[in-house]
Amino acid sequence: MSTATALRKSTEPGLKGRWWRFAIITVFTAIILVPIAAVVVLSLRPPAAAGLGGGPTLDSFIYILTFTDALGWMRNSLLVVTLSTIAAVAVAAPAGYVLSRGRSRAVSAYSLTLFVVQSFPTVVFVIPLFVLFAHLGLADTLLGVGIAYVATTISVCTWMMAAYFDSIPTSLEEAAWVDGTSVFGGFLRVVLRNSLPGILSTAIFAFLLSWNDYLIATVFLRSAPNYTLPVGVQTFFQQNSTDWGSVMAVAVLMMVPPILIFAVLNRYFSVGGIGGALTGR
Repeated sequence: MSTATALRKSTEPGLKGRWWRFAIITVFTAIILVPIAAVVVLSLRPPAAAGLGGGPTLDSFIYILTFTDALGWMRNSLLVVTLSTIAAVAVAAPAGYVLSRGRSRAVSAYSLTLFVVQSFPTVVFVIPLFVLFAHLGLADTLLGVGIAYVATTISVCTWMMAAYFDSIPTSLEEAAWVDGTSVFGGFLRVVLRNSLPGILSTAIFAFLLSWNDYLIATVFLRSAPNYTLPVGVQTFFQQNSTDWGSVMAVAVLMMVPPILIFAVLNRYFSVGGIGGALTGR
């Protein structure tokens, strides 16, 4: 009887559907991971400049870290992307709070403006921004690239923060107001203190958008010492197109920060708020 019951359960439509979904996800995951695995395998080839052969080796990484500007490119990318991410989240948090709690025509118009701006492709803004920044002396500078990154990520960051703030019950803020806290104080002490997963998720998204950017960096940056890592990888590939070991080692170097961020902060991510913070909600 127990065997028959187990057999019936194993043939239930719901279980079959779950296995099919799992199989499809596995196939697509494998397709995505194959190029990444190829990059890692090729990066273990010895650099052509070393004239070495044989099995896997870390000589390509030693070569790019010692004899190329890869570390400088990474330093530039980490600096400009980190600061622009902090600035974008710092502005998007209060702006998202206004979108979440505001109920006026001005807020609705502001929300619609953000939606329209977010729908435009980045290439629409690049040339006008470059012309403007050239007059301000910000072309070919990391500061100019950082400002452009803030401008391109702040709209989506605002929407993400507003969506997370919507999941936080307003009763928590009302209780703080009754105790004498101001609106801004309630935002800082109640809303932000309970929004760490939303803030981290928004920051990671903004970080990845800026970290993977190539268009803005290649238009704004002309001097090799100011190159960010995506521009540096493209330049390095053009100069060393036959040295696959070194080229892929630089590519692996570019993948390391996002992987580390997800590995460290993954447990803090959450798609929900604190809807259960109040009894009966």
